[in-house]
Amino acid sequence: MTDGILVYQQIQALIARGALASQPAIAPTQIQPSSLDLRLATRGYRVRSGFLPENVRVADRLEEMTLYAFDLTDGAVLEKGHCYIVPLLERIEQPLPYLIRANPKSSTGRLDLFTRLLADRCGRFETVPPGYTGPLFLEIVPRSFPVRVRTGLSLCQIRFSEGNSVLSDDELRAEHQRGGLLFDDAGKPLPMDKMRLEKGLMMGVALRRDRDLQGPVGYVARRYTGIVDMANEGGHDADEFFQPIPEAKNGQMIVEPEEFYIFASKERIRVPKHLAAEMVAYDVGIGELRTNYAGFFDNGFGGEQGTRAVLEVRPHDVPFLLEDAQVFFKLEFFRTQELPRVVYGDRQLSSHYQGQGLKLSKHFR
Repeated sequence: MTDGILVYQQIQALIARGALASQPAIAPTQIQPSSLDLRLATRGYRVRSGFLPENVRVADRLEEMTLYAFDLTDGAVLEKGHCYIVPLLERIEQPLPYLIRANPKSSTGRLDLFTRLLADRCGRFETVPPGYTGPLFLEIVPRSFPVRVRTGLSLCQIRFSEGNSVLSDDELRAEHQRGGLLFDDAGKPLPMDKMRLEKGLMMGVALRRDRDLQGPVGYVARRYTGIVDMANEGGHDADEFFQPIPEAKNGQMIVEPEEFYIFASKERIRVPKHLAAEMVAYDVGIGELRTNYAGFFDNGFGGEQGTRAVLEVRPHDVPFLLEDAQVFFKLEFFRTQELPRVVYGDRQLSSHYQGQGLKLSKHFR
């Protein structure tokens, strides 16, 4: 057994041998350097509430929870605040020795579109245990905007891992000394004494302008908007959906409960080609803030001098004061079993967020 996350060519091999199947077939464009995009099938279900199918098939639970079913072939609107379950085109056909973990895609998170993967008789969201065979489903809850989705659209992605692949803090220090993992505004690796490690790299929020943050320092979602058609990239006016947040003179701002914000990380991230990374919530002890929806960073993200992470922030319970560079999330790094043949930013991939500053989803102009 080799500890680590599977990469591009290994995912290709799983598909080629029929371990993963779909009708229509899985497209080459779904395969990323260390993850696989999953697509919505032809039918959706508006349900009374979300559920965790620990001891049942998802299809059986849907029989009692569904308010109505609808067709996705030509597109359908998912209403803000409602809960939907949509079967996915891809299914696991052969037992695999890998733990499968899911995460929303970057554009999904930036639309405040809450998604969670479900599998039959599985007692955890976003996780499929080794040995599972069967269908996969996605729970979808639009939080800020109504969205139009259709068959074939990818909202989430999965990773396959074996053994213990997470890097220790000592290993992270060694990686940073070799080529840099976090970079400052000038594109230089952070000095080792400025690195904050605690089972991962601690990172902060940017609330002051700098080299590539010259306009707003953040965005907050407008409350009453039109529909985001997720098949229409670059076709929506950002001002109709988000209000820009100007820089505060003191580098502070108060975020309000149950509003949705987009910020950029203070530091720039570089993911070496032999590693993958994942953004995780830092610590509930710092406040009731959801600080990430979409957390996978593939091999090669950030190029040679790092790229900002975009943070999707939703405070809960009480207003909360944020300060420039304040830590409230971290990045964990993982070994991959091989070097991927394709890395993030390669021309054959649609890598929308390489070299980003503060950037909304690809659907806005």
